[in-house]
Amino acid sequence: MDVTVIGYGRFGRLLTEILAQDMRVYVYDCNEISDQLPEQATRVDLKRALSTDTIFYAVPISAFEETLQEHTALIKNAGEKLLIDLLSVKVYPKNVFKALLPPNARAILTHPMFGPDSVREQGLSGQVMVMDQFTANKEEYHSWKKYFSSKGLNIFECTAEEHDKMAADSQGLAHFVGRVLEKFDLQPTPIDTLGAKKLIEIKEQTCNDSWELFTDLQTKNPFTVDMRVRLGRAVNEIYDALLPNRIDTDTLVVGIQGGKGSFNEEAANYYLGRKSEENFKIEYLYTTEKVLNALQRGEIDRGLFAIHNSAGGVVNETVYAISRYRFNIVEEFAIKISHALMIRKDTDLEDVDTIMTHPQVIKQCRGNLQRRFPRLKAISGEGELIDSANVAKALSEGKLDQNIAVMGSKVLADIYNLKIVEDNLQDLEENYTSFLWVERPRPDS
Repeated sequence: MDVTVIGYGRFGRLLTEILAQDMRVYVYDCNEISDQLPEQATRVDLKRALSTDTIFYAVPISAFEETLQEHTALIKNAGEKLLIDLLSVKVYPKNVFKALLPPNARAILTHPMFGPDSVREQGLSGQVMVMDQFTANKEEYHSWKKYFSSKGLNIFECTAEEHDKMAADSQGLAHFVGRVLEKFDLQPTPIDTLGAKKLIEIKEQTCNDSWELFTDLQTKNPFTVDMRVRLGRAVNEIYDALLPNRIDTDTLVVGIQGGKGSFNEEAANYYLGRKSEENFKIEYLYTTEKVLNALQRGEIDRGLFAIHNSAGGVVNETVYAISRYRFNIVEEFAIKISHALMIRKDTDLEDVDTIMTHPQVIKQCRGNLQRRFPRLKAISGEGELIDSANVAKALSEGKLDQNIAVMGSKVLADIYNLKIVEDNLQDLEENYTSFLWVERPRPDS
């Protein structure tokens, strides 16, 4: 009996070795074959490869449709053909066969649930082979089923849909976890438990396959999207369950976007005053990124940051940060704010040429600044100096040049011994900023 194997990758080599024990095998691959073929195997051109009655397809999943499209044009008038795919997904090749099979060809869907690594370690006998008769006639299907059984394989019969549902939660999950462990950079240690060693095995086995196979497993199986969503949800729920809603039941720890004297502090005190929260501690974290990071790590109980202003619009810093974190919004509320221009007490305004403050302050006061202080250049600080209160602190401590002014709440002048040049510089009289009061996601949320 002559059969053909299309594709001489890792599995194509293994299949050729198995088949060549009992029959003559023609091998075709569009790439150069450098390995020595088994004794009963011969490399042939495409025309000769497609001349046999039975053709196995061991090509990459993503290449299957294009490959079959090219081949059907050559085999549609070449006698009866049986095409057997070996792809790791089944609904996809089923649909491709339905669309492209010529009248003289039939197909069997298979998925060998083993590869070169598992056969090398455990042998072929006892491995599982999924089969679906699909459009093949009963005689040829049972003939191949009997052949694979004679090799010691356990034949599991199911539909393409049943296969993909199970494979998503088995092979698809294993490969996804393996790639995650690789990205995590999991490495063996001298104190590894058996479970840890198994994780190393999963990483090494799955990552030994190509990235192409991994992406095909995840994108060509219609059930893997749901698997990944459920896996992500499960990881989040376990993570959330490890962290209490409050670090200390006696004192609420609140992380805010600003520093001492900032509008964030004013907003936090306003919120906590409404809630009659007696015992609380404010952590000055200066940026929304740091607030949400501390919340995720369990270092604070609640977070507060500005999200929108009636004149300045959305707070970009916050928008970028919230795209990277998970949290629950407890409440959104707004307070009215006004901005004062302040300098060091030992500095004259004539010596000042720069205003350093939060980008939102610049937006909210742009018109008045251009009219009243056109010569002053308005900039925002980097890192924690994006916060106006932190700029005021640095200015008072001599960590910034005396030629710099700051804008923010006038209470900063009292806290940091600054001089108010002018107050109420916001362009809108009714200038409101909205804040979000947030907490960690709860396990059941």
